Amino acid sequence: MKLSVEQFRAWPNKRITLLGMSGVGKTRLSYMLRKRNWFHYSGDYRIGTRYLDEPILDNIKHKAMEVPFLRDLLRSDSIYIVNNITVDNLAPVSSFLGKLGNPELGGLGLKEFKHRQELHRVAEIATMKDVPEFIQKAQEIYGYQHFVNDAGGSVCELDSPEVIQVIADNTLVLYLKATKQDEQELIHRAEADPKPLYYREAFLDEQLAQYMQERKLAYVALIDPDDFVRWMFPRLFYSRIPRYEAIASEHGYTITTTDLATVQDEADFMRLIERALEQQG
Repeated sequence: MKLSVEQFRAWPNKRITLLGMSGVGKTRLSYMLRKRNWFHYSGDYRIGTRYLDEPILDNIKHKAMEVPFLRDLLRSDSIYIVNNITVDNLAPVSSFLGKLGNPELGGLGLKEFKHRQELHRVAEIATMKDVPEFIQKAQEIYGYQHFVNDAGGSVCELDSPEVIQVIADNTLVLYLKATKQDEQELIHRAEADPKPLYYREAFLDEQLAQYMQERKLAYVALIDPDDFVRWMFPRLFYSRIPRYEAIASEHGYTITTTDLATVQDEADFMRLIERALEQQG
């Protein structure tokens, strides 16, 4: 969605999609806005509670069944397991996605890893297609004036033009671009705390072959899961940048993390958007 500054100011029910890598500030900004009459649509929350709820629970139950004490209690219906996914706690989604590598180190085999990646891809596509429905719900059911779509970092990798068109038709798309300094901070943070990530299958196959060759490994089961994530993150990061930029160039606008760091309240954010519209329009 392309707007002039005047059109944006006159827009009574503002609808914004935030794009960018995990850690650039999408969720922090969304938290701030939801205190100011904005409905916070968390893509990862919707994925976990609607589209991956059953697979996530099945995975947890599978792990619990490996413990004799818990297995007996589950089989006798003495206990039950539920997800406690919230907008502020998305750990079950991340743990389900998992990491590739040695099972003794908590890793997944390649077939299972790819299966979960595909489930996540399908779930994320469905989640983004739900945006128009939740824009309506936010106003008609919950009474929020504005809407912010806190999209997952992997939206740019779905290779689904339909998804991009849906969010572009219904929201103002903002790409939160990390500066060179912030790029390095995000990479250092990922190295210190490697977390499960989504990879396009073609990208995964290409990079995995290179990793195996560099590490001189014969089997995926020999991979240290955390080492693989650390090795992959900067490659994933830089592969996503042109994808984000292409979406922003055609459908939206770009705001840097340096500019975003100056935002202290809703008014600051509105002024920042207006400058982006004026400079990039």
